[in-house]
Amino acid sequence: MPLTYEKKYPLVLGIGIRLVCLCLFCAVSAGCAKSIDPDLPDKRPAPSSRKDSGKIPATQRPYKVLGKHYTPIASAHGFSETGIASWYGKKFHGRKTANGETYDMYAMTAAHKTLPMNTWVAVHNLDNNQKIKVRINDRGPFVTGRIIDLSYTGARKIGMTGPGTARVRVTALGAATRYAEKEPVAFRELDYWTGNFTVQVGAFQEKANADRFREKLSKSYLNAHIMVHEDHRGRFYRVRIGRFSSLKDAERFRDNLLKNDGFAQAFAVAE
Repeated sequence: MPLTYEKKYPLVLGIGIRLVCLCLFCAVSAGCAKSIDPDLPDKRPAPSSRKDSGKIPATQRPYKVLGKHYTPIASAHGFSETGIASWYGKKFHGRKTANGETYDMYAMTAAHKTLPMNTWVAVHNLDNNQKIKVRINDRGPFVTGRIIDLSYTGARKIGMTGPGTARVRVTALGAATRYAEKEPVAFRELDYWTGNFTVQVGAFQEKANADRFREKLSKSYLNAHIMVHEDHRGRFYRVRIGRFSSLKDAERFRDNLLKNDGFAQAFAVAE
């Protein structure tokens, strides 16, 4: 079986479990250096105020809500699902959405658990045959059986604000490329499969800890490096290994790290 990852020889490392709370620490090396991973929230996904360098935004990373893990899909091509739609309004109006925008209950937007952000979708109310187009800019709904959370205006236009929910079919259209009277009329496919990718295996607030971990990894893995990330929570030194031209190759490498090399957690990212 040919190897598609960039490993020079095996190394078993005791890597601490990647915790989801923003302020928790975990042991990620034999020396039990403290590591913080800022990427996976354990509540409704926190707004992303910026994108990392590279093609994949933070909103494309796996996350956890109410004990359940979700993995955003890399491409919306051919996506369609049928289920229950709900809507959200005044309580969230003016708050930040998962992608950092301010939620506007009067805009044509929606929340979805896994579709790429900025994907436009067609929502067909199967109960009354009314249809709308909305743009995904948030994550949710995290209620069993519900597949999409519409803005107030979106829900009103397909006649579901009264009952609160409706049976719908959601069909992905893609990213809007042309509008007519503020209505999107042309789309392109959103694709996060190709680009420059690597695998993140740790994140530290102390640079010295990140340097020691990177040095240890460099003895067994190619392209062991550190990326500095800053946001409102502070500065983080992210330790990464490998270099790939496709997300699938990076994910295969990640899977091997998780299964064979003793890593408790690792995930593919774009650079």
